[in-house]
Amino acid sequence: MEQGNYSVGLDIGTTKIVAIIGRENEYGKIEVLGTGRSKSLGVHRGVVNNITQTISSIQQAVEQAEVNSGLKIGAVVVGIAGQHIRSLQHSDYITRPDSEEVINDDDLEKLCNQVYKLVMLPGEEIIHVLPQEYKVDGQSEVKQPIGMYGGRLEANFHVVVGQVSSIKNIGRCIKSAGLDLGNITLEPLASAEAVLSQEEKEAGVALIDIGGGTTDLAIFKDGIIRHTAVIPFGGNVITEDIKEGCSIIEKQAELLKIKFGSAWPGENKDNEIVSIPGLRGREPKEITLKNLSKIIHARVVEIIEQVFVEIKNYGHEDQKKKLIAGIVLTGGGSQLKHLKQLVEYITGMDTRIGYPNEHLAGDSDDEVASPLYATAVGLLMNAIESVGPPPELLEVEEGIEPDELLVSQTAQEESAHAGLKERKSIFDKWSEKLKDFLDNAE
Repeated sequence: MEQGNYSVGLDIGTTKIVAIIGRENEYGKIEVLGTGRSKSLGVHRGVVNNITQTISSIQQAVEQAEVNSGLKIGAVVVGIAGQHIRSLQHSDYITRPDSEEVINDDDLEKLCNQVYKLVMLPGEEIIHVLPQEYKVDGQSEVKQPIGMYGGRLEANFHVVVGQVSSIKNIGRCIKSAGLDLGNITLEPLASAEAVLSQEEKEAGVALIDIGGGTTDLAIFKDGIIRHTAVIPFGGNVITEDIKEGCSIIEKQAELLKIKFGSAWPGENKDNEIVSIPGLRGREPKEITLKNLSKIIHARVVEIIEQVFVEIKNYGHEDQKKKLIAGIVLTGGGSQLKHLKQLVEYITGMDTRIGYPNEHLAGDSDDEVASPLYATAVGLLMNAIESVGPPPELLEVEEGIEPDELLVSQTAQEESAHAGLKERKSIFDKWSEKLKDFLDNAE
């Protein structure tokens, strides 16, 4: 087996941590080799607030994935979300010394690196610099300037910014769990990669990823990312409301939401009742499903309205910015009954549920193809795209030390790559910056 083909995505969520191992098959589809899932204990609203618990949860998920696949995990691509994430639009330009030479990769890299030097608010760091459209000598709407002639290269960028401390904490958790940090990527971008088609991105689409602690939004138009936002509410707030409204414990509230919950209160009749066992010899509680769906409906409407405000801020009512493909819902929260109908009712936009199965090989497990795993699959896709010389996984074979495998594999890779100029993606550059940052912080 070729060792360099394997990649790992690690989704550190508020309710669950998922490690997913996979590779690309000969048809360009993703073959999932193993998954691991553990309850996330140290994360609140997408931000690590207990390092020890998070490390332990990561280790559990990773060990489970290793057992399932018979492979040893080395480097992972991890997702970042949380209420500290914000995005902004920025324009920048470079003047080229020789306008008679064609524009190449180095010019684009120079322009991107210039944006990374932007001065942010204290305690903030740039996570992604995503080019949108370019201008060459005033000629606008250039999507790919490579190969063109020109003296002035200009571009509009979508810049994603996050808090240094939160980014550092994620890096610290990965390191302490005995893993290497491959890349770090924004979770809504990873989810979009997994569930959106190129046609939808061209037509204009809003992806809403409803997780446990946050609801992430990514808007695409003309195949380009236009807007990202993280709303600090998710499925956990709905569970909390049920817990308070029905005076029951959290575990029961979560079960009620999953089994009987509906976002549309008109659907349940008054005489539909569910009985909850009482605590330690107390009387059981009777809860009407109508009341349950009223509680859920109130909170879901609030979340969807906040997301809709973000969509309207992008300006989707403007004819040029119209989102023809409407809305795609994904994440664990998207599995709530009648949510699709409620979103259509509030926004007046076509809506569908996004499953990551389009990119998965045909024999993949049904569980991995659920919206719950959209971010993890997207992170795995990102890991596969950014393949670097060190193999990310080593097959565990008896009698061979992992270090020996690593040395021989790296030697093979080096000879295969000899004489080729390596191109580093923006993600790789960011990953290197983050590693230096973490090392200096120690």
